[in-house]
Amino acid sequence: AIFWDVGGVLLTNAWDHNERAQAVERFHLDAAEFQSRHETLVSPFERGKITLDEYLDRAVFYRDQPFTRAEFRDYMLSLSKPFPDVLAFAQALSTSGKYFMATINNESRELNYDRMEKFGLKKIFRLFVSSCFVGLRKPESEIYRMALELTQFPADECCFIDDRAPNLEPASKLGMHTIEMKGLEALRAGLANLGVGA
Repeated sequence: AIFWDVGGVLLTNAWDHNERAQAVERFHLDAAEFQSRHETLVSPFERGKITLDEYLDRAVFYRDQPFTRAEFRDYMLSLSKPFPDVLAFAQALSTSGKYFMATINNESRELNYDRMEKFGLKKIFRLFVSSCFVGLRKPESEIYRMALELTQFPADECCFIDDRAPNLEPASKLGMHTIEMKGLEALRAGLANLGVGA
């Protein structure tokens, strides 16, 4: 089984610090105030405990704004971009039929669904262990344990790919192979070392 992070591996991040900084600049928000509000909301937002509208109510539209909710929401969604070469490689691995392909990713529900549809992720992956679906976030060890239990693969027959080392450490402690994403060629080489190829 190969488990993939999404943001930073297959696609750009959806709503990380860089994306939020772009939105702050685009909509002339108070950066410090927005960041403070975001920090109180990010955990329930990514765990699926609050909706995107609830997040926006408390992070942006707690006061009148010179732009609409639809404009802000559309901008948020527009920030996601694909890494086409990595997506093509993941699709080739999936199409080969030799591997169980799944994600372990932190994402809010609405952004997750939009990215799944827009970039064809449901054609690549059989399972999405997304924080918004399971109520757990990386690097909590329980989200990796849940992925193993859902798929019933032994940890030593699994590999997890992520662009952040702290997210790899709990997976490694559970016995999963791990690869830190540093570009497609390095990823190919890392998987080849595990006997994985399209």
